[in-house]
Amino acid sequence: MMVLVTYDISSEGASSAKRLRHIAKHCLNYGQRVQYSVFEIEVNPAQWTTLRATLEDIIDHEMDSLRYYYMGKNWQRKVEHIGAKPVLDLNDVLLF
Repeated sequence: MMVLVTYDISSEGASSAKRLRHIAKHCLNYGQRVQYSVFEIEVNPAQWTTLRATLEDIIDHEMDSLRYYYMGKNWQRKVEHIGAKPVLDLNDVLLF
């Protein structure tokens, strides 16, 4: 399933930079960054349950926010990309 994960981490407090890094790190483990605080995540239901719980444990629920957009099966038809930054096909073979 494709999920668009967005977040807003408060810049107040000593641990805000750490939370920001941890959220980005965990999102990158499952997908690609498409904007500064926006990730396209391709996961199966078990992976999504794990990632979602991890992200929700990281944030400060009083100061930060997460938003999840479930893109559905035909998400490629719903996404249009204009401009810089190449798009990765998360279902294709990735070589590192």
